[in-house]
Amino acid sequence: MTQNINKVVLITGASSGIGEATARELAAAGAQLFIGARRADRLEALAAELGDRVAWRMLDVTDGDDFDAFAAAAEAQFGRVDVLVNNAGVMPLSPLAALKRDEWKRMIDVNINGVLNGIAAVLPRFIAQRSGHVVNVASVAAHMVMPTAAVYCGTKHAVRAITEGLRQEHDEIRSTLISPGVVATELGNDITDPDVATALKGWRQKSLTPDAIARAVRFALEQPEGVDINEMIVRPTAADM
Repeated sequence: MTQNINKVVLITGASSGIGEATARELAAAGAQLFIGARRADRLEALAAELGDRVAWRMLDVTDGDDFDAFAAAAEAQFGRVDVLVNNAGVMPLSPLAALKRDEWKRMIDVNINGVLNGIAAVLPRFIAQRSGHVVNVASVAAHMVMPTAAVYCGTKHAVRAITEGLRQEHDEIRSTLISPGVVATELGNDITDPDVATALKGWRQKSLTPDAIARAVRFALEQPEGVDINEMIVRPTAADM
């Protein structure tokens, strides 16, 4: 039976793709949402469409102070914070020999530090209220390594380790890692290596739509207290990897 999600949920990277789809899915399930991303116009339009149970704020996940302010604004708006969905991520793939150091740093800043900033913003609240749920959106790259994706895979392996560490350290807080396979989103649109960009188009011939991952997030949140869905891998049925 479908549950009503009576929770306040923070979602990062909510202006498109998996984040936007998750906002739509959870709004339909009755959650109150505070959505964040860098593109204010998209956030504003989405919140207006979804109604008065959804509020928004611009967010740079790489800025710890900004993430703290984001969580504080959500608490001021809705009175509490129950769930964080760490979804923001970037994927400018390239061979290591291309020496794209700026792109490596960007992946580390967004994909790892962004997750840690989110956890730091909500963890004191969750400890104080002795409940909370952190959902980290990783990737099948958290479970494998492939050429051109060494740094990206490294960041997602790190997210997997961080999520498991959070689970082990806090019995009262639920921790979920969701690892999507190839999904038709804007992820990878920042690839500057032309050969890798072409390869990505090939990989996306077999891809999920973002709502598939949104339903996985909803499933994790719908579980009764005491049940923690620790990890899910969600792939297209015909996926090669």
